[in-house]
Amino acid sequence: MTAVAQDTAALKWLIEAGADEAVGDAPRNAFEESAKQTAKPSADASEKAKSQPAAATQKSRDDAAAPAKTPPRAATVPLDLESVEAAQASAKSLADGAATLAELAAAMQAFEGCALKHTAANLVFGDGNPDADIMFIGEAPGADEDREGKPFVGVSGKLLDRMIAAIGLDRTSAYITNILPWRPPGNRKPSPAEVASCLPFIARHITLVSPKILVLVGGTSTSNLLETSQGITRLRGRWKTYTGSGEDIPVMPIYHPAYLLRQPGLKREAWRDLLDIKERLTSAD
Repeated sequence: MTAVAQDTAALKWLIEAGADEAVGDAPRNAFEESAKQTAKPSADASEKAKSQPAAATQKSRDDAAAPAKTPPRAATVPLDLESVEAAQASAKSLADGAATLAELAAAMQAFEGCALKHTAANLVFGDGNPDADIMFIGEAPGADEDREGKPFVGVSGKLLDRMIAAIGLDRTSAYITNILPWRPPGNRKPSPAEVASCLPFIARHITLVSPKILVLVGGTSTSNLLETSQGITRLRGRWKTYTGSGEDIPVMPIYHPAYLLRQPGLKREAWRDLLDIKERLTSAD
């Protein structure tokens, strides 16, 4: 492999790992800095150490013999309910004014209540057929989705494509989006405040698409749209009902493809869920 190819592969690995943000104007050589810190002390430092009184030496011994102090716990940042409620009110006003998906996308572009907008490269709105009977809702865009502006186009997206193809669907017969339209930095899990601020948009999104079946992909979309604290392992494979659009829509929670890539043994359960979805979709026609 040439040096250029090696550098390109290393850069791609860093981006996929979430190291995609500059933190300084110039590179730092951490190895060189570490070597300087551990270098042999200067003559002045040695003389100073010799001149320390015996009391300081005794204090060091006493400190070493004393039990280690427990470090203080990091302070938890409380959820700013006022800010979240204000963001939700703004999002709801913008969402309610959207009569079409294009207007909803424009409203989301105008929204200033979620800081993720300012760290993401693109708004990731939706993909597929908005007239489809089935709508898939995931968590948030990843690095590939952020670059292309489309949901589920990375490695986990390719697995989702194969999953829905197994029951006779593709992006011309299904609609796909996320509960959050902007990528959290480093592909981290979105915070409750970030999700709560954008909930009015996904609610309006569902209303405008008006699917016959909702498939919630992963724990974040499931817990927030079904308003439950139960985990995805308990909820997957069980039909639920979404009522936020003003009408009852059957909902099937499933494992996120990214989770299945880490836990391939669960693909058998995911396959059973897909068969249930296919059966319900056939009966809904």
